[in-house]
Amino acid sequence: MTQEPPGAVATVDSVLAALADPMRRRLLDLLATSGETTATALAGVLPVSRQAVVKHLAVLDAAGLVSGNRVGREVRYAVCPAALDATAQWMSALVSDWDRRLAAIKQLAESAERDVR
Repeated sequence: MTQEPPGAVATVDSVLAALADPMRRRLLDLLATSGETTATALAGVLPVSRQAVVKHLAVLDAAGLVSGNRVGREVRYAVCPAALDATAQWMSALVSDWDRRLAAIKQLAESAERDVR
C-alpha cells in the first residue's frame, strides 16, 4: 500500500474519529443539504440541545469537516469538503490495494485449479 504523508494520516484519523458518532454524521448531512447555518437552527431539527450541537460542531471543526464564520452575533457553519476528499482518496487507495491483492489470490487459485486437472 502507498505511504501517506504524516499530515494526511492525521487528517484521515481525525475525520474517521469525528464521523464515528452518528449525531456528527447527521449534522454533516444537514449542513451539506441546508448550506451555511447556525447551531441554533441545527438544534431546532435535532433531538439534542444547542450546547450539544455546538460541542459536536467543535469536533467536526477540529477534524476540518466544517468551519464557523462569525456574522454579527451568530456563528454560521458550513461543510469543508477538503478533509472529506483526503479521506475519500485514502479509502480509494485502500480499495485499490485490496482489489489488487484479491485479484492476485484469485489468479493463484485459478492457476492451482488448472494444475490439478
